[in-house]
Amino acid sequence: MPSTQAIQVYVVGGAVRDAFLGLGDAADLDWVVVGATPQHMTALGFVPVGSDFPVFLHPRTGQEFALARTERKTAKGYQGFSFYAAPDVTLEQDLARRDLSINAMALAAPSNDLGDAANWQHWQPNPQALPSNALIDPFNGLADLRAGLLRHVSAAFSEDPVRILRLARFAARWPQFEAHADTHALMQDMVHAGEVDALVAERVWQELSKGLMAQKPSRMFEVLRSCGALKVLLPELYNLWGVPQRADYHPEVDTGVHAMMVMDMSAQLEADLATRFACLCHDFGKGSTPAEVLPRHTGHEMRSVHLLKGVAQRFKVPKACKELADVVAKEHGHIHRCKDLSAGALIRLLERCDAFRRPQRFRSVLLACECDARGRLGLSEQPYAQAAWLQRLCAAASSVNTQAIAQAATLAPEFAKQQGAWIAKQISVAREAAIKPLI
Repeated sequence: MPSTQAIQVYVVGGAVRDAFLGLGDAADLDWVVVGATPQHMTALGFVPVGSDFPVFLHPRTGQEFALARTERKTAKGYQGFSFYAAPDVTLEQDLARRDLSINAMALAAPSNDLGDAANWQHWQPNPQALPSNALIDPFNGLADLRAGLLRHVSAAFSEDPVRILRLARFAARWPQFEAHADTHALMQDMVHAGEVDALVAERVWQELSKGLMAQKPSRMFEVLRSCGALKVLLPELYNLWGVPQRADYHPEVDTGVHAMMVMDMSAQLEADLATRFACLCHDFGKGSTPAEVLPRHTGHEMRSVHLLKGVAQRFKVPKACKELADVVAKEHGHIHRCKDLSAGALIRLLERCDAFRRPQRFRSVLLACECDARGRLGLSEQPYAQAAWLQRLCAAASSVNTQAIAQAATLAPEFAKQQGAWIAKQISVAREAAIKPLI
């Protein structure tokens, strides 16, 4: 078993990067242990994450401690790797396997005594309190951080297609950052080599969902489009570029440009993930769809529903995201034009949106529609009056005593034949009467 003196412990990766960006305390610290063996870690009480992966959980804090390791590519995709973790692997070798230079920096832990690791749970790296030589930065990550560059550490970047998604997601998180020209060329080569085709659905959704929740989601899709990955991963979105919009209603003209403006508006309005996914998918049907899949005369709303269903299945999108996107794709046009509708049509619209049973989700539907309306050139500050108006109508219609109507309906002669359908009709009529004074 190695002596305590032979072991060196470091905090690496995102926590170091974010500390130098001045982003405050890191939620998770990634620790790397140099000079130890799996047997040494388990002897100290650390719990292995898996039998063939050199990561261990602290028995009290649950923090992850990984043995320094190298990787070797064995097959396509992000799972096609074998690992080598042994006491002779150096910190620099471990950092060299990381994706970007800004993620390949390290700082020494408070001590090299793993027996003291329980006390590090709330420790945070503080660049201001560190000596000038404390940063271990063999790949010039700090210089890239200050220059706003997303640059690969080594050619090994090309071995893991998830890194394309991670870089795109970082671009959405920090819109001022740009991919280094050499890294961009490397990503293009990876796409041409078919690496992106081998991505696992869960990992794609994991990175996409993080990018959707970032400061400027459009940057993620711009990066993916520029390197060719978007056409492979999300052709439904890729196909929107070059499709003209109505010039009188969409000053930006191009549907792909509009889609990106809607995404950024969803971030500006601090929408949740399901709403942002609905914003992403709402206009899919305006792109090209093979005639053998859907007839050309099918409305773009129903084409959008069909295409987003495919995306949801492909990437195993959570049910709440898929259901909200489905409603928004079908109804956003009707919601935009709601003030032109009759009382009966308005009630039918609210019922299709399930607004009476799921008012919180209906608010999310309206927020997605607001993002769509304001995601246009010159309209970003324009109020979306339809949302407040429809919520007032929904509140008025919800005041109808549906239970009393159902009880009274049992006395009507028509009830015996139509039962539930007849009651639903009477409720709709009562709701129409409730909203007419507001129209």
